[in-house]
Amino acid sequence: MIRAVGLILALAMPSITHAMECRQALALGLDVSGSVDAREYRLQLSGVGSALDAPEVREKLLSMPTAPVMLMIYEWSGPNDQAIVLPWMRIDTHASIDTIIETLRQTQRRDATPGTALGVAMQVGQVFLAQRPDCWKHTLDISGDGKSNLGPRPRDVRDQIEASGITVNGLVIGIDDPDIGDIRQAEIGELSSYFRAEVIVGPEAFVHTAIGFNDYARAMTQKLLRELESLVFSQMTTDPAPATQ
Repeated sequence: MIRAVGLILALAMPSITHAMECRQALALGLDVSGSVDAREYRLQLSGVGSALDAPEVREKLLSMPTAPVMLMIYEWSGPNDQAIVLPWMRIDTHASIDTIIETLRQTQRRDATPGTALGVAMQVGQVFLAQRPDCWKHTLDISGDGKSNLGPRPRDVRDQIEASGITVNGLVIGIDDPDIGDIRQAEIGELSSYFRAEVIVGPEAFVHTAIGFNDYARAMTQKLLRELESLVFSQMTTDPAPATQ
């Protein structure tokens, strides 16, 4: 675990630019464990791209150009298997969003080890977010289609993450084509309860659900809008009123 995080830091550090004020550091952790096949992998990456390309998401991302959002994306599976898809990137123009979408489109699936090390994925996300001390808010998005089965349990790392001030939100991915009609809702409900109890952190943390990978783009779009809206609204309500003449 320590060696894996060290390697990730070495890869990420060259991408960190001169510190500047930003309103939110947002890290997206994507599940690429053995339960995710090639089709689902592509749906996940293209789903993130579609969400970023949605007009309402673009509007929220670019709503405060003097304090932009910083975004990075990584993949996770087993305890020693995490990889950066997108190093930290400042989102301050439509061109920067287009670059991220193209990066996702060009990304090819690598060989990932089996296993679902969700606790480690959360710890790695915390390490990444610590690289952006200049940002007002730090948010970790964890997408997953199953419970942790390797490494430290999410419940065992939540206190440490919460103490750092990070918000962790979850995107639960249900079964695409269950053989029995009601199994989809039952499976999503159980996994959502697990994420609420053991994964999410922070006073405004939440769990969003995707009814299979085919629904991932819609779910990610709604998730990003919810995260970005709260911060923009908070800033608007705390800005001082203009002086009257």
